[in-house]
Amino acid sequence: MMASLASNKGGDGAKKKSMYNLKLTSAQVDKLGDVLHARGWPTREVQYARHAFDGDSVKVVAYESGKLVIQGKGTEDFVTNILEPEVTGEFKMGYEEVNHPEWFEPHAGLDESGKGDLFGPVVCACVIADGEMVKSWMEQGIRDSKTITDGAIMKMARSIASTKGVVIKTAFTGMEKYNELYLKFGDNLNKLLAWLHGKALKDALKLRKPEWGLLDQFSKQPLVQKYLEDSDFDLQMRTKAEEDPVVAAASIIARATWLQQMKKLEELAGCKIPKGSGSQAKGVATELFKKIGESRMPQFCKMHFKTAYEAMGKPPPAKKVWNPKWKK
Repeated sequence: MMASLASNKGGDGAKKKSMYNLKLTSAQVDKLGDVLHARGWPTREVQYARHAFDGDSVKVVAYESGKLVIQGKGTEDFVTNILEPEVTGEFKMGYEEVNHPEWFEPHAGLDESGKGDLFGPVVCACVIADGEMVKSWMEQGIRDSKTITDGAIMKMARSIASTKGVVIKTAFTGMEKYNELYLKFGDNLNKLLAWLHGKALKDALKLRKPEWGLLDQFSKQPLVQKYLEDSDFDLQMRTKAEEDPVVAAASIIARATWLQQMKKLEELAGCKIPKGSGSQAKGVATELFKKIGESRMPQFCKMHFKTAYEAMGKPPPAKKVWNPKWKK
């Protein structure tokens, strides 16, 4: 469980938690709904949420993914008086250092952004932090960037970057270079992603070298680790690694950097560019193709996306046949 906190001073001078988030099981999400419906809490509609309630000085949103976000002055009372005793049965608020001591050890966190977007590069970020830095970020509500609005991401990224002692490195390329590298790595996005992660990590380790780091896993193969073969650094990886606050900070830095690059692309294109790779992105790509022609599309789009070719009215090139004996 990762607690993400923003704090206010109470009347006694103690910090009052005004934000908290954690992962619930599907059964716990249902139980939370039953508990708050029974109390007569007002509900509202929130995209991708199974339950959303507005209580007295607190807002509670439980997403289909199991992510629970609690915000407001009444956060601490809600967690200690309702959530923990009646829903989770676990009393963890304020015990993060006991339950997850590794979060506060010096370590690196790695994550990326832009992988699923038709427009814009893939940005990999590495953050190295420990102790008081992590505590400060948790109090500010820093968490997985996928749960945060773009405006808040930019604000949090500035806060992370201004933290005393933090090490931050990013790795990405312009779009034309990105498309060249994708082909160089054998039409294999994971290998390109591993190269970018390896570059960001090695640059960060030149400034500070903790004993270990955590990567948000994107492949079962140790692709990034091969760039550390001459090092004793222990790079671990697992899915949903953003529960670790340092990985969450890396996810925010990566997303903020991607947003900055998207803004530059919008200025170059002269139009608003949507995120993702759905119908809106395809529509903008189609109009852009009419305006600039095929030769300039690699300046904006990931050309290995089927959507890029659909936007140009062309069939996508045939995928290479995967050969398990072939290794780059």
